[in-house]
Amino acid sequence: MNLTAMSDLTFLLLITFIITFPMIEQGIPVKLPKGKSRQMDAQKKTSSVTVDDEGRIYLGDRLVDYGELARELEARVTEEPELKLVVRGDVETKFGGVAEVMRIAERAGVRSMAVATKDEGGGD
Repeated sequence: MNLTAMSDLTFLLLITFIITFPMIEQGIPVKLPKGKSRQMDAQKKTSSVTVDDEGRIYLGDRLVDYGELARELEARVTEEPELKLVVRGDVETKFGGVAEVMRIAERAGVRSMAVATKDEGGGD
């Protein structure tokens, strides 16, 4: 049995995944509000907190509550004092949830925060 075609296909799929994986946006899918934005300094460690359309909070990809978020952010700030936090809030969520996340982050010692937005040009 000739397996050359099968191995070619396997390597083609592997290369496709290697190329496309870094392009996939990390985190929970949300519809970001439109606004002007600029790039963050990539040299410092960055964490993201997402508030979805139902008000659930995710630290990275992990579902957390407010208490757990506070403890985790305090630990991360202790480890990395210059931690940058990106807050991603769905356009359908109530602003109070995003504001509470930012208040918790400030109390945890995060000194650099940004709110993620979608470019006003229209593209996702």
